[in-house]
Amino acid sequence: MFVESRDESRAFFHHVWRRMDAGEPLEPLENLVAGVIRAHPEYHATLADPASDRFDAGDPASNPFLHMGLHIALAEQLQTDRPPGVRETYREVVERFAGNVHDAEHHMMELLGRELWRASRDGVMPDAERYLSEVRRSIT
Repeated sequence: MFVESRDESRAFFHHVWRRMDAGEPLEPLENLVAGVIRAHPEYHATLADPASDRFDAGDPASNPFLHMGLHIALAEQLQTDRPPGVRETYREVVERFAGNVHDAEHHMMELLGRELWRASRDGVMPDAERYLSEVRRSIT
């Protein structure tokens, strides 16, 4: 999911929520986002009210848009196997989490978030190899 700004990203989540609520057919990317939204009923009130700001925007644990965005980023990684090897690594994480896909995703998202934060802090591109290495190391 490519967006230019935080506001554009949030608007897209609200757009998908409105289309879901209205029972409208969804485009493929909207279906991906809708699946993430369905898996997070705790965020539905925030999505239903675009003016809502009931979270700490800088705290990944309380920011629904960041949290759902990381789910989508991981889904896109798995669809494209980018970085190379992420699909196999994901299978290993799911196995380590006894088949609990949601918990496995949260584990990988935590490490992905750290890598994205590190890259942002240092003004560099995220290091895909470091990210995958940290995921692999975390399950051994």
